Amino acid sequence: MESVTIVLVLLLVLVVSGWVNRALPIPIPRPLVQIALGAVVGLAADLRVELNPELFFLLFLPPLLFLDGWRIPKEEMLRDAGTILELALGLVVFTVLGVGLFIHWLVPAMPLPVAFALAAVLSPTDPIAVTSIAARVPIPKRLMHILEGESLLNDASGLVCLRFAVAAMLTGTFSLYDAALSFLWVALGGIAVGLLVTLAVTRAKTWIARRIGEEAGTQIVVSLLIPFGSYLLAEHLHCSGILAAVAAGIAMSFAEAAGPAAASTRMQRATVWDTIQFVANGIIFVLLGEQLPGILERAAETVALTGHHEPIWLVIYVVAINMALGALRFAWVWVSLRFFLYRANRRGVVVQRPGWRLLVATSLAGVRGAITLAGVLTLPLFLNDGEPFPARDLAILLAMGVIILSLVAASVGLPLLLRGLEMPEEHGQAEEEDRARVVAAEAAIRAVERAEHGLAEGRADADLYVEAAARVMEYYRARIDRRTGDGAAKGLARRSEVAERAMVLAALRAERRAIQDLLRLRRIGTETAARLMREVDLLELRYDG
Repeated sequence: MESVTIVLVLLLVLVVSGWVNRALPIPIPRPLVQIALGAVVGLAADLRVELNPELFFLLFLPPLLFLDGWRIPKEEMLRDAGTILELALGLVVFTVLGVGLFIHWLVPAMPLPVAFALAAVLSPTDPIAVTSIAARVPIPKRLMHILEGESLLNDASGLVCLRFAVAAMLTGTFSLYDAALSFLWVALGGIAVGLLVTLAVTRAKTWIARRIGEEAGTQIVVSLLIPFGSYLLAEHLHCSGILAAVAAGIAMSFAEAAGPAAASTRMQRATVWDTIQFVANGIIFVLLGEQLPGILERAAETVALTGHHEPIWLVIYVVAINMALGALRFAWVWVSLRFFLYRANRRGVVVQRPGWRLLVATSLAGVRGAITLAGVLTLPLFLNDGEPFPARDLAILLAMGVIILSLVAASVGLPLLLRGLEMPEEHGQAEEEDRARVVAAEAAIRAVERAEHGLAEGRADADLYVEAAARVMEYYRARIDRRTGDGAAKGLARRSEVAERAMVLAALRAERRAIQDLLRLRRIGTETAARLMREVDLLELRYDG
C-alpha cells in the first residue's frame, strides 16, 4: 500500500505543478516548479522513495527516447544533419573529456572514472526543458529542430559513455582498443535490435489487422511494448538498450508512413503518448525534488569528501561545472560555425552569418534535465568487491545542482536572447504545403467521382448521389483554387481561411454549449450527447489543431 500511495502522491504533485505553472505571472520552467513541489512533499510528508537504479532506467528512459525518435521531424534533422552530429557526438566526447578532467581537478577526491561518468550524464541536453522555458517566447523552428536532433542523439551517446566510465570504475581497467570495439558492438547492435524489433512487430501487426481487423486499444498497447522490448532484448545481448529505443522510435515513424493506422487509433494513441511523456518527465523532476532534502542532509558528509567543511563549496562546484559546460559548448559551437562557413566559402556558397545572439542562445539552450537525472541515479551503489561506490552522493548532488542552475540560467537568459531573433528563412515550406494539399484534393475528387458512379449506378435515387458528390467535390475544388493562384490571390485566400476558421470555431463552441445545456436539462440522453460532442470535438480539432 505504501508504494501505491507514493505513486498517487507523485501523480497528484504532477497535476498541481501544471496548475501552479500556468498560474504564475512569470514564465518559470515547469521542471523547476516540479522540483520545488517535490522538495516540499519530501519535507512535509516525509516520503522517501528508494530508487532502484536499473528499474528507474528501465521505466523512464525507453519510452521517452522512443517517443523522441518517433516524433522528431526527419526531414529537418537530415537537412541539418552535419550540425546535429557535431553537437550530438563530437560535443559529447569533447564534454566528457574536458569536463571530466576539470571535475577531477576541481574535486581530487572524486576518482577520474567517476568524474568521467558524471561528465557523461551531464553531456545530454533536454529540449523539453528548453520548450518549457521558452513557452512564452517562440523559439525559431530551425533552432528547435537542431536542439531536438542533438538531444535525441546525445542522450544515447552520453549514456553509452556513462556505461564505459562505470565499467572502468568497477573493473579498475580501461583499454581504448577494447572500448572502441565494444562501442561498435554496443552501438551498432543496439541500433540493429531497435530496427529489427520495430520492423517485425509492425509487419506482424499489419498482417493481423488486415485479416481480423484493427482495435485501437491493442494497437496502442503494442506501441507501448515496442520500446521496452527493444531495450530489454538489446541489454540481454549486451548492446545499448538506449540506442535500441531511439532506433525503434525512428523506425516506427517510417513504418507508420508505410502502413498507417486508422484515424481514431492515431488520435487515441497520440493522446496516450502525450500523457506518458508528461507523466514520465514530470515524475523524474518531482523525484529529483523529493530526493533533494535527503541528499542535502548528507551534504556535510559529502563536502567532507572534497577536503572542505563548508557547504558553500558545493555551490561553488556547481557554478564552476556549469560554467565549464557552457564555455565548452560555446567554444564547440563557434568552432563548428567557423568550419561550416569555411567549407561553404570554398564551395562558393553564400551563407548568412548568424549573429552573436544565436551563438549564445544555442549555447545557453544546453539545459540538463530528465536524462541527466535518470543517468546519474543509475550509478551503482557498490563496487564489485562490495565497497560503496566512491563519491556517488557527491556526483548525484552535483548533477542535481547543475540541472537546477542550468534551468534557472536558461529561464532568465533565453527569453532575452530569443526575443526578436530570426533564423535564416526556410524556403519552400509554404509552397510544399500548397502542393501537398492540391495533390491530396485532386486525389479526393477522383475518389469521389469513382464512388459516385459505383453507388449511383442502377438506383432510382441516383440524383441524390450526384448532388452529394457535387457538394463534396466543390469543397475540394475551392481548396485547389485557393492554393494555385498567384501571390496576391494566395495571400487573400489565406486571410479568408483565417477568418473562416475563426467563424467555424465560434460556431462549434456554440454547438458544444447548446449540447451541454440540452444534456443538463435532460432533453437528450447521455449516449446521444456523447456522439454529438465527439463530432464537434473532431471538427474543432481539424480547425484548431
